[in-house]
Amino acid sequence: MNTDVVPPLGGWQQTWRLAAAAAVGTSTWLSIGVLLHEQGAKTGSWYLIGDPLVALCCLTALVWRRRFPLTVATTVAVASPASALATGAALLALASVSIRRRPVEIGVVGLAYVTASQFAVGLYPVQSPPGSLWFQLAFPALTAGIATAVGMAIGARRAEVRSLRERAESAEREQTARAAQARALERNRIAREMHDVLAHRISLVAMQAGVLNHRSDLTAEENRVLVRGIADGSHQALEELRDVLGVLRADPGRLEPPQPSLDRIPELAADARASGLDVTFTTTVAGEPPDVAGRTCYRIVQEGLTNAAKHAPGAHVHITLEGRAGDKLNVSVRNSPAAARNAQPPASGFGLLGLTERIDLAGGELSHHPTPDDGYLLTAQLPWPDPTHEKRT
Repeated sequence: MNTDVVPPLGGWQQTWRLAAAAAVGTSTWLSIGVLLHEQGAKTGSWYLIGDPLVALCCLTALVWRRRFPLTVATTVAVASPASALATGAALLALASVSIRRRPVEIGVVGLAYVTASQFAVGLYPVQSPPGSLWFQLAFPALTAGIATAVGMAIGARRAEVRSLRERAESAEREQTARAAQARALERNRIAREMHDVLAHRISLVAMQAGVLNHRSDLTAEENRVLVRGIADGSHQALEELRDVLGVLRADPGRLEPPQPSLDRIPELAADARASGLDVTFTTTVAGEPPDVAGRTCYRIVQEGLTNAAKHAPGAHVHITLEGRAGDKLNVSVRNSPAAARNAQPPASGFGLLGLTERIDLAGGELSHHPTPDDGYLLTAQLPWPDPTHEKRT
């Protein structure tokens, strides 16, 4: 993986790298001086002045090697063979450009270094043994190859570390996103459960309270029935709220209490009837549907009765259930126009939205719309697979 992004160097990191390059160059420079002295050759002014100046220029140029990597590396590679003291600078330049792991750049700098070394062979009058021409070509190529290998290894290590760091940061971001999504889903679940539990009861209580407020011709017995219905509905709402909060506060491994299903819909209709709604219930369901379908069907009827009590007080509500195994479970809640105009309780916004989510999870379809007579119709179709067919397959 090639990348232009390199980690910045601090003052100490820059200093020790240049110091190491200077140390390598110094050892080479001193070795050349000792060899010239043993052979009785004079070092000359280039050795004492020109060589150190070229090395100083090369080391200075390396300060900008990360801003202009190819330009600096090529310049140092071409100039360094003229200075024994700049040997370390040349190797550092090769290693630095090799960290980028770009074959073209490495080839250009390496070729420039090896070629320039051939022209600088006669700079110092060092006597070479016969047949050493191959050595004059192989030694610069070998040192350039070692510097290149070290640089590429460092670049590969940096890329691996960078990849691991990015992967860890990505995993942390994903974990944070998953946690946020889980919190949002949990909030929605809590809101949906609270709506399912409270909206129905509170709507019936509000309807009964509206009747007490708008009807001044009720007898004392009718007033007592309505007041008792309000008290019973409020008590049941508190009990159901306590059950929901108990489930939410329970340990994850604790079993939840059984959820309402199809068999409790007659009880739901009876409660609505006792609260003042005109409810009729018809069912032609044959058999026992799956738990998911039964529970979803219960919530559909509950939402239909809640909406009828809130938006169509005094209306007639007809609940219809039909279906059989291997086909579909059909449920409809239809209410006639409102017979009275009471104050509307505030809408929660979670009713049909939560119901849509439930039905989607159950694999069913939901439809709700006003009817031509200004009533409202809520229908749903839920899958009901045939258990005997599933066993055979």
